[in-house]
Amino acid sequence: MHLIQVDSVQRWMEDLKLMTDCECMCILQSKPISIEKDEQNELMLSSQYSTCDNLQLLLKRAWIISTELTRISQKLEKNRWQRVHSMTVRVNCHVRSMINEYSTFTRNSSEEMHQFEKLLLDKCSEFTAFTERCIQTEDEQILKSIKSCINETLTTVAQYFGQLIELFLTHETQNLLRQIELSDSMYITASAINSLFSLTQEGAHLCRIIAKVDGILCLADILTDNSHSEATHAEAAAVIAQITSPHLMFTQHLSSFLENMEEIVTALVKLCQEASSGEVFLLASAALANITFFDTMACEILLQLNAMKILLAACSDKHIVDTPYSRDQVVTILANMSVLDQCASEVIQGNGVQLLMEMLFERSSSGNSAEVAACERVQQKSAVTLARLSRDPEVADAAVKLSCIPRLIKLCRSPTERNNSDSVLVACLAALRRLAVMSPDGLEDSDFQQLVKPRLVDSFLLCTNMEESFV
Repeated sequence: MHLIQVDSVQRWMEDLKLMTDCECMCILQSKPISIEKDEQNELMLSSQYSTCDNLQLLLKRAWIISTELTRISQKLEKNRWQRVHSMTVRVNCHVRSMINEYSTFTRNSSEEMHQFEKLLLDKCSEFTAFTERCIQTEDEQILKSIKSCINETLTTVAQYFGQLIELFLTHETQNLLRQIELSDSMYITASAINSLFSLTQEGAHLCRIIAKVDGILCLADILTDNSHSEATHAEAAAVIAQITSPHLMFTQHLSSFLENMEEIVTALVKLCQEASSGEVFLLASAALANITFFDTMACEILLQLNAMKILLAACSDKHIVDTPYSRDQVVTILANMSVLDQCASEVIQGNGVQLLMEMLFERSSSGNSAEVAACERVQQKSAVTLARLSRDPEVADAAVKLSCIPRLIKLCRSPTERNNSDSVLVACLAALRRLAVMSPDGLEDSDFQQLVKPRLVDSFLLCTNMEESFV
């Protein structure tokens, strides 16, 4: 979870309130404080603005419970009965607090939620009763039989807890999407989209939930609605970029996404073309880059929309494509589009070979690890794109004239030029071999004998051994 990456002291300070309040919440759970009619209306009115805070509170509580369940399992393996019991009591408190907290800010909760709440609470009570019996006996046989029951109950508690959290998060995501669809207020729409984006930052599980409740369709409507501001369009693009990340393993949303791909891609290309800042361009191009991994249809749509020309033009504007991260997105799109034969002529017309050559020199100015990694990806993907496009003689000829071959040789032979990256090395060897076929006179004999003639793996090993000899 994204929460784990937060500074540990800050995490402790934030969690302390949740930890110390849980007993109070349990004592007060059956004593609701009445709300006057006017106050209730005010509460409902303000709830749409605090959905994100409520979700963050829910996620924090869920993280605490999940962590405690893991620790209980570890202590149970060591037969630490007193610790197991005290931790089980604490989990019981947290579960009750979570359910009570959720009931204070949600509306229209489903019958299925209530059923799982009851199942989870009952099972937690049973769990606590089992662990209490363990601290009241020292008989090994009794403890052994109870341990088996505790393990089974712990598994069931974890299962019910996971299903209930899934229901809670799905319900709240649906509420956010409903706000986006029904609200006439630009502020509320922008706030809801921002909340969706915050959810995607919590990991693949939240992205999957957004995708499965047709979040893509809602975001497509936002992107294609010209009444929304550029900032709102950019936020929607950011959510799409998160949901469509190629690193996510779920594909349930793919069919509905493919049905709306053309209008989404069209809107994102327009956002790239009209971007007023580097940040807006980065978000729109990141979404496009991820989409090109889905299907070649996306690349064909991009060709029809003259996206190649738009992206190449943007790269010449240093105010728009101003970081290695933006160039990473652009070259990813170019690499994926380069599988299409029609792409070569577009690259030539847009002076794209010159851009790819420049990207082979990408270096980090700050030394920041994330920026260094982005520079490596830019070098690797520009070499991959060159290798693919150089099957066209015109592209290969342009690359040779721009001295791409000496640069590729330098990247292969000098580990520092490629920041010791193996992926950059492999891509450069592949591009060099493609260009050598098209223009064999461009290489010295030693380069040909070492970098082109052997098997790729042998050339790779030769170049990586060079790295060792320099150390």
